[in-house]
Amino acid sequence: MSFKNVSMSNNPKVTIILSVFNNEKTIAKSLESLVLQTYENTEIFVLDDASTDNTLEIITSKYSNNSKIRIIRNTVNLGLTKSLNKLINMSSSNFIARHDGDDISHPERIEVQMLEMQSKNLDFVSSRAESTDGKKIYPGMSFYLPYKYLLKYKNPFIHGTLLIRREIIKNVNLYDEDYIYAQDYKLMCDLLLTKAKYKVIKKPLYKLNMENNISTNFTLEQKKYANMAQKQYKKSL
Repeated sequence: MSFKNVSMSNNPKVTIILSVFNNEKTIAKSLESLVLQTYENTEIFVLDDASTDNTLEIITSKYSNNSKIRIIRNTVNLGLTKSLNKLINMSSSNFIARHDGDDISHPERIEVQMLEMQSKNLDFVSSRAESTDGKKIYPGMSFYLPYKYLLKYKNPFIHGTLLIRREIIKNVNLYDEDYIYAQDYKLMCDLLLTKAKYKVIKKPLYKLNMENNISTNFTLEQKKYANMAQKQYKKSL
């Protein structure tokens, strides 16, 4: 089954949101992977969080005339958490998809996820990812363990692959702005505590950059906030 074979009434708009900062080396390929999605009813909100390199210039030079892409700019750096909430509040679509400015989505990613979401009436869908060189898959063996259990020790969800109903993320008050880092970990804890219905697709639908990113550049900060999310999650179970 493909969305090409169903009516537009079953083909709702998906807003793909990116908050980017100093991604001049990767943003063009990242956005191109979204423009080329087989699921056609998408809009792409890309927010430049006051980059100090050529990220904004690359986005505007390549995509300012693309009707699918809306370019937003923060005049001061707000950070990822507040920027993502800003994008969600700007969207009027019922479905929100995440993406990072240094990653790449498989061409059929949104189509596959929306088919799962619609056919099984899920609250959110994510998928596994592979490294950019294709040598590793995330998560590995832990994919086969219960995610509710795994969240007590680590975040098994790949943030950039998240596709979620807008009402569901609104119900948990969006990303917790007390979390400067590991905001995705806190969000997934919040979602599972509400007993949200979800699926993680086994096939990798996303290429994940594992070098020079937030997780590698701010390891200690990530760990601090991840520990906060863990403690609160365990306490709430």
